[in-house]
Amino acid sequence: EMADPFLYNTGERSHYGCLGHEVQIEYLKAYVCRPSFSTDKAVIVVHDVFGWQFPDIRYIVDLMAGHGYIAICPDFFKGTEPWTSTDHWADFPDWMKNHDPMKIDKEADVVLKYLKEQCGAKKIGIAGFSWGGMAVHHLMLKNPQLTAGVSLYGIVRDSEERYSLLNPTFFIFGEKDHTISLDQIFLLEDKLKQYCKVPYKIKVYPRQVHGFAQLKPEDMKPDDKPYIEEARRDMFDWIKMFV
Repeated sequence: EMADPFLYNTGERSHYGCLGHEVQIEYLKAYVCRPSFSTDKAVIVVHDVFGWQFPDIRYIVDLMAGHGYIAICPDFFKGTEPWTSTDHWADFPDWMKNHDPMKIDKEADVVLKYLKEQCGAKKIGIAGFSWGGMAVHHLMLKNPQLTAGVSLYGIVRDSEERYSLLNPTFFIFGEKDHTISLDQIFLLEDKLKQYCKVPYKIKVYPRQVHGFAQLKPEDMKPDDKPYIEEARRDMFDWIKMFV
């Protein structure tokens, strides 16, 4: 019996009325939210296993727009079914084979082109959660068009070529995340010290489990709230510094 990797209960979620709208970009659907003023700065938000329509991720996109960025969350699963909280964890490895967070380069290029040509974006950052955190780590090694990245509890694990980041990257982890051990975090820190030529940051938030940072306010537990808010502030500070 595999432990449920997501300790936050995805069944009990309050409804969320979104502020943005859906668009079609070539073969991809995406959720977009714009700030109230015109800007040439954009942030791509990469969803977790629950996909681009999950309320939590849309809340983060809207929050990003509220901070002054054109924010977009594309469907990196390209119309295929996201993972759901009723699926069986025994099937997760197979599902992951068909939803590889390292195979999103083409989709990233499609979205970057849209942001530059249709939205007038000149500086583009990226932030991703869990599955999306792995995607961000991967893209920050591969795509120089992304001026900064924030990877929340997701890292590329099975490659030696994962420390030469192209642009500033911030890694956020929960101390009690049982999908990413503290050993893995120490290893990442150690190797980045050796190989990374750009600014990077690693921060571990006390007592926080996997998925802690994308909760909507009404779904937060009071004890976790300060850490969730701190992680978000830190994420926005990083983006502001480099995007």
